[in-house]
Amino acid sequence: MHALLLALSLTLSAQAGWQNKVKKLSDAEFDHYYALRAYMSEDQKKAYLKLKTEEERNAFLQAAGLWDRYYKYDEATRAVIIAGKVELGWTKDMLEMAWGVPFDKRKLAGRNAVRSELWVYRFEQQKDGVLVWEPGSKTQYQATRLFERDVTLDDDKVVSIEERTAAF
Repeated sequence: MHALLLALSLTLSAQAGWQNKVKKLSDAEFDHYYALRAYMSEDQKKAYLKLKTEEERNAFLQAAGLWDRYYKYDEATRAVIIAGKVELGWTKDMLEMAWGVPFDKRKLAGRNAVRSELWVYRFEQQKDGVLVWEPGSKTQYQATRLFERDVTLDDDKVVSIEERTAAF
């Protein structure tokens, strides 16, 4: 699983220098970096990856207020988040940690909720697994299938996930 997530992470960064730095993270560091990337600016990602030791990187996440966002969940929940197995009932935070920032967001009207949104995620089916698609993807040409998932959130909880084939 780490290799598949590493491939995803490598597509997230446009700069080749980041690739080597991401590869050097321990499994635990990679997991929390992967989960928290949705909340980090490009500058924060660069600063995080420039740090030399695991202790410095952990302190960086704590100082940025990101550490507790991930570690408030028990180990089993964190493992499911990292595996990207989004389920009904998940919170918006859990969804963002698993799949990152959505490709598109829309407000929904006429639902039985104070706030309803539709989040659209794009995916690439690769021979060895599924990757969340990112703009500028360097792996899309290898995809055996491209598809989208529409996630409906009512009051920041996942209430439906619909999959559809897409051409993008």
